[in-house]
Amino acid sequence: MKREPLLEVRELKKHFPMVRGLFRRQVGFVKAVDGVSFDITRGETLGLVGESGCGKTTVARCILRAIEPTSGEVIFHTKDGPVDLTGLDRKAMREMRRHMQMIFQDPYSSLNSRMTVREIIAEPLVCYRVGSKSEQEERVVELLRTVGLDPRYMSRYPHAFSGGQRQRIGIARALALNPDLIIADEPVSALDVSIQAQVLNLLQDLQEQFNLTYLFISHDLGVVEHMCDRVAVMYVGKIVEVADTEELFHNPQHPYVEALLSAVPRPDPRYKLQRMVLEGEVADPSRRPEGCAFHPRCRYAENICRQEEPLLRNISTKGGSSHVVACHFAGQLDLAGLGRVAQ
Repeated sequence: MKREPLLEVRELKKHFPMVRGLFRRQVGFVKAVDGVSFDITRGETLGLVGESGCGKTTVARCILRAIEPTSGEVIFHTKDGPVDLTGLDRKAMREMRRHMQMIFQDPYSSLNSRMTVREIIAEPLVCYRVGSKSEQEERVVELLRTVGLDPRYMSRYPHAFSGGQRQRIGIARALALNPDLIIADEPVSALDVSIQAQVLNLLQDLQEQFNLTYLFISHDLGVVEHMCDRVAVMYVGKIVEVADTEELFHNPQHPYVEALLSAVPRPDPRYKLQRMVLEGEVADPSRRPEGCAFHPRCRYAENICRQEEPLLRNISTKGGSSHVVACHFAGQLDLAGLGRVAQ
C-alpha cells in the first residue's frame, strides 16, 4: 500500500548574493542549495546527511521559510489538500507553522536563558492562543512527563539543567502544538555519547506515540542508520543519492557515499575498516566545478564526469531496490558498502 505523502520538495534553491567593494557591488552567488528535490511520507523518518557546509540546515530553514528560498516548491499536505508553502503570505505561513516544528542542534543556545521551563514550553501555546492559562499549565506538565522530566522543576531556568535535559525541553516545546512534521537539525551532536542514545530512543518513542514525521539532519551515519527509514545524501548543495537506509548502507551507488560509509566504525571484530581518504577539498559552492561537482575527488572519474553534470535518475540495483542517484556510472561500479568481513 502506497503511503500518504506529507512533504514534497521540488527543485528548491537558495542562492546567497556575494557583494564586494565600497559600493557593495554584486559579483556572484553562493549556491548553498541548488535544485534539491525529495519527498517525505507521513510517519516516515528521512535522513538528510552530508559534510558540514553542504546545505542541510539551509534546506530545513527554507522549508520552514525561516529564510526565503530563491526558487522551487515546498508542498505540505494538510487534511484540506496540498499547500505550496513558498507562495504563502506571512499570515498564512504563520498558521502553517503550527504543523511544522524544529528541534535545534545546540540545546544551550536554543533556549532563552531568561525564561523558565514553564514559559519556554508554553510559548507556542501563548503565541497561538491555545487554551486558557490553566490549560496551558496542564499541557506543560503533560509535555514534561512525556519527555521524561519532572514537572516540579518547571519553575527553574535552563542553566539548572544538563545538556540532555535541555534538549528534552526543546523537544517538549516542539511537541506543544501537536505538529505533523518535526525537523531535527543535528539534535544529538552537541550531547555526550552516553546521552545521545537516550534522546534518540525518546524521539523514536514519540514518533510511534504521536505518528510524527521526521526530517532528521545529521552528519553522523551511525545515528542515521539507527533512526531513519530512508536517507538522502547531499554534496555541495545537491542531492547525490536517495535510498532506503539498509540498501544505501550496504549497497551504495555513488562514490561519495562509498567514501562516507568507509569512515563509519563498526563495533564488531569480524569487520575490518577500509577507510577511503578523499583527495582535495570540498568544492566551493560559489564556483562549482564543471560537470560533476565531486569529480575532482572521485577515484572513478572519467572525461564525461568533467564535462557533463549527472542528473538524478532512478536505477534498479541487484537486490531489486530502487535508488535515486546522480552519477554517470551508477549501477556499473562495484562500490563497497558498510564494512567488510575480515578474512
